[in-house]
Amino acid sequence: MGTLKTNIIIPGDCIASLNALPARSVDLVFADPPYNLQLGGDLLRPDNSRVDGVDEDWDRFGDQSSPADSFAAYDRFTRDWLSAARRVLKDDGALWVIGSYHNIFRVGTILQDLGFWVLNDIVWIKSNPMPNFRGTRFTNAHETLLWCVKAPNARYTFNYEAMKNLNDGLQMRSDWMLPLCTGTERLKSNGHKTHPTQKPESLLYRIILATTNPGDVILDPFFGTGTTGAAAKKLGRRWIGLERDNTYIAAARARLDATREITDLSVLSTPNKRSEPRIPFGTVVERGFLDPGEILWGGERRRWSAKIRADGTLISSDHKGSIHQVGAAVQGAPACNGWTFWHFERDGEFHAIDMLRQKIRAELH
Repeated sequence: MGTLKTNIIIPGDCIASLNALPARSVDLVFADPPYNLQLGGDLLRPDNSRVDGVDEDWDRFGDQSSPADSFAAYDRFTRDWLSAARRVLKDDGALWVIGSYHNIFRVGTILQDLGFWVLNDIVWIKSNPMPNFRGTRFTNAHETLLWCVKAPNARYTFNYEAMKNLNDGLQMRSDWMLPLCTGTERLKSNGHKTHPTQKPESLLYRIILATTNPGDVILDPFFGTGTTGAAAKKLGRRWIGLERDNTYIAAARARLDATREITDLSVLSTPNKRSEPRIPFGTVVERGFLDPGEILWGGERRRWSAKIRADGTLISSDHKGSIHQVGAAVQGAPACNGWTFWHFERDGEFHAIDMLRQKIRAELH
């Protein structure tokens, strides 16, 4: 099938374009497919002004007057594009698909029927959702994303430390509070939205940073106005966009031409702590950062104390062993990360001993 070309928009039908790409050639597929909203008539605000919603032909499937026929047509379309996407995805690659209550349950069933393994469902909570103007239902304030791999044993990418850093040092949860695409980010033509369902770049930024590495290839089979490409370009990833609408293609190209590419790998990658060199606590002692006989304090209120031994072990009133063993023992806990539990005092201030480990690691780079 030839060499894979990247950083391009391929015009035409997404299924035909997917089938023309080399097998097992992309690292990530992000898909924002039609939702098959089946809207009946215009949606009006209380002042009778029309809401600029989705009424394009690409969101219509089958006989719109027959829900069963429309669902069947949508299911066939979903199965076809997901099968084609599975073929081009590397064995250790991943797929993200976003949807609303109109379609995500049907998509999820087909994903599992095709052999995909769901890793997470992410809830995108919209901080500024459109209100329910008719007052007949709850305000639709979220959409759902499914993160999947091709098999349960796939060695997929997950940049855990990057997500933790992005979340102020806390584990990233599966509920993401992000605003809708508004303001200058929202592309417009003649005063109207260029694309009715343009996603915020912050959403794609998080997905790409979390589940790809610099240089990876990201494929978007429903490229629209190029949000995936813009986020990929900023994060040093390669991209391929499939899109059949010429208006969207023109808008995406202009947007991508104006997007600055980041090429400095030092700002694009977050080191994995597991890959960093192992520093025994004894190294901290033998380097003279802490002295034998010095007291360490454990817990937020420095409830526990232990004395450093010359060999890098600790001794408390009742226990002796490594920083982890003694930390667990004094708390009566099954395990303990001694690096963050124990603190040393300097000039009246207390610091986690992990600060000294990081200092040694920095010297090694």
